[in-house]
Amino acid sequence: MDDTLIFPLLFAVAFVAGVIDAIAGGGGLITVPVLLGIGLPPQVALGTNKLQASFGSGSAMLHFIRSGTVSLGEMSRGMLFTAVGAAAGAVAIRHMDPAILRYVVPWLLLAIALYTLVSPELGSGDIRARMPEGLFYPLFGLGIGFYDGFFGPGTGSFWAMAFILCLGCSLVRATACTKVMNFTSNLVALLLFMQAGQFRFAEGVVMGVAQFLGARVGARMVIRKGAKFIRPVYIGVVLVITARLLYQAYG
Repeated sequence: MDDTLIFPLLFAVAFVAGVIDAIAGGGGLITVPVLLGIGLPPQVALGTNKLQASFGSGSAMLHFIRSGTVSLGEMSRGMLFTAVGAAAGAVAIRHMDPAILRYVVPWLLLAIALYTLVSPELGSGDIRARMPEGLFYPLFGLGIGFYDGFFGPGTGSFWAMAFILCLGCSLVRATACTKVMNFTSNLVALLLFMQAGQFRFAEGVVMGVAQFLGARVGARMVIRKGAKFIRPVYIGVVLVITARLLYQAYG
């Protein structure tokens, strides 16, 4: 590809990914293959993706905070446990093979998609929490944080479902809370990639600016259009992630 076209392409791809990721997650499905496609080694592509994704998740998080959908104060405990989990996962992947997750995770995501599909009222509004926050954040922060640092695909889907089923959040609020957790684990993973020198600054920043803008558009759509808009996008993204992981595991 002509070098003069690479940065406009990365900008356009990251903008679209930012919109989708702010609504339902899964932006990495778009950005990582493109980064690999322009010739970046896998670890460098993943590090660059974490750089640009941090802009996107941070942008969406800020928009949700400013709208009053979520606050950092109430999420601080979850951010702490998620950061610890993500750091542990990022360290563990250097010594362990994530192959087993390639076979298990697609079926978990498929179950989430099917459950959401047959539960039309799921996340339509806030309901009473089924689990105290004192248990929820250590359990899911460490668990999903570790998963994101170790493997990653579908992290947003797992977080959103956890917030809905365990804390009784609406789909809109669950999406907002998920972006806070996504930003936390993205930032921790990014710092580790940067420490190892496995990222490309120019590509990451160009995509990061586009992600920032796209995520603002997506976050506005979430707040304005609500659960009826998020639900089909969420199900669609989960199914796409599932299909990709099934293909990688069994194709």
